[in-house]
Amino acid sequence: SLCRYYSALKTMEQLENLYLPRVSQYRFCQIMMENLPKLREEIKEISMSDLKDFLESIRKHSDRIGETAMKQAQQQKTFSTTLQKQNNVNYGWNMHLGRSRILESRNEITLKRTFEEDDEHEEEVLTAQDLVDFSPVYRCLHIYSVLGDGEIFENYYRKQRRKQARLVLQPQSNMHETVEGYRRYFSQIVGFFVVEDHILHVTQGLVTRTYTDELWNMALSKIIAVLRTHSSYCSDPDLVLELKNLIVVFADTLQGYGFPVNRLFDLLFEIRDQYNETLLKKWSGLFRDIFEADNYSPIPVANEEEYKIVISKFPFQDPELDKQSFPKKLPMSQSVPQIYIQVKEFIYASLKFSESLHRSSTEIDDMLRKSTNLLLTRTLSSCLQNLIKKPHIGLTELVQIIINTTHLEQACKYLEDFISNITNISQVTVHTARLYGLSTFKDARHAAEGEIYTKLNQKIDEFIQIADYDWTMSESDGRASGYLMDLINFLRSTFQVFTHLPGKVAQTACMSACQHLSMSLMQMLLDSELRQISMGAIQQFNLDVIQCELFASSEPVPGFQGDTLQLAFIDLRQV
Repeated sequence: SLCRYYSALKTMEQLENLYLPRVSQYRFCQIMMENLPKLREEIKEISMSDLKDFLESIRKHSDRIGETAMKQAQQQKTFSTTLQKQNNVNYGWNMHLGRSRILESRNEITLKRTFEEDDEHEEEVLTAQDLVDFSPVYRCLHIYSVLGDGEIFENYYRKQRRKQARLVLQPQSNMHETVEGYRRYFSQIVGFFVVEDHILHVTQGLVTRTYTDELWNMALSKIIAVLRTHSSYCSDPDLVLELKNLIVVFADTLQGYGFPVNRLFDLLFEIRDQYNETLLKKWSGLFRDIFEADNYSPIPVANEEEYKIVISKFPFQDPELDKQSFPKKLPMSQSVPQIYIQVKEFIYASLKFSESLHRSSTEIDDMLRKSTNLLLTRTLSSCLQNLIKKPHIGLTELVQIIINTTHLEQACKYLEDFISNITNISQVTVHTARLYGLSTFKDARHAAEGEIYTKLNQKIDEFIQIADYDWTMSESDGRASGYLMDLINFLRSTFQVFTHLPGKVAQTACMSACQHLSMSLMQMLLDSELRQISMGAIQQFNLDVIQCELFASSEPVPGFQGDTLQLAFIDLRQV
């Protein structure tokens, strides 16, 4: 024991300085005097051996000490958060209460654990001494100090602990694969610094605040580099979220012991960007699946109950539709409420990461809007653009996509309200970012409109290709060509589908189709390989042009003024 070694050293000091000099003429006294340094060295070696065992012990118990300290910090955080909610305190929990509680008991390093005994769960308060026997370090320090070698001991202890710190800070190569890998890494580091903090407060000079600060700054740089690397390997948003929660508890725990952790929260903002990227990838797949499963037909509702189910998922109001009796159809297809729901789910998922970052409600609101803007303008926009270009998407589907994007655009204001409600921030708050996802739906509509014009022209080309004029015929058939009548019937039925489109879109599509048809017929007539045309062929061609003009004058799409549509064929008529 310490007393036994200390008594032995005191006795040797008395013998050496007081008693042995009086009887130095005796041989056995001289031998004893010669052996005193050896005895002191033996005591030093024994105490050093105990210290090495101690260092091994705290290395082994480091993760357990850290795990328990982190649990205690988490419990304190939960308590503080609950208290603040009761006092109607704004978003984010205040560290001061938790920190003061920890500081008060720091010298004990009070750790908690629950254990089962007689089928009853009880709680026992553990101190560092319950987990690790600190007596060897006290004894060794005292002995070395008595022998005048305190500085040697301090240098040795610090050197060994620095070595242990480097080992603790070295992660397993596969740490990023599971949350348990990260948890063990953090527990070992917390355990290491909890022990150093304990030594700082129960010994004089063995560990100084300057020493622990230097050690922590070195460790913090290494930790940040490790987390930056390993988190970049992770493509699972759920694992990234669990990592974030661990980092917050890790930071809160060490902040409670007085270690600065601002750089960890700065790192969390980097990881947050990565988390959002993993979310965007996940939601890209969700959006694709929704678009693939859609039938691109208006949603049928047989009764009031079905109608309420749809509008409970998507904000839709149409007084004219409300007047209609059941069964009826909503203008959008089933993908619209599904996309809207998934955007809200994304906002919730994004919010999960923003919690506990010690940021104000305004900052969190701003972050949510920015991430939602990315979802709309990048992920959803890309999915819509790819959808529009798919070969199996025909004119009917394109028309429905235009209608769908119109309703999604109108729903953006409800997403604004949704974010404001979950962050308790008014939309009139200064510096609040706005959702500018409206451009996503406008761009998609323009792309779909362009695709409609292209597909209409392609279809017209297909009909023109089967035209088989006999340019030498003596007289006409007396009726328009079959291919042309089929083409006009196709256009007429197609434009009926355009009923729900915005007026200008339908009119532009109709005008574009008529102009393309006129141009195609003119190219056919002016073909350089066509050497001569009989009067009968001209009469037959004239019958076809008349049908085109009749089609144009029948107002296949409402809204044209006067003979605007007929003008598409005026150049052809003049030829």
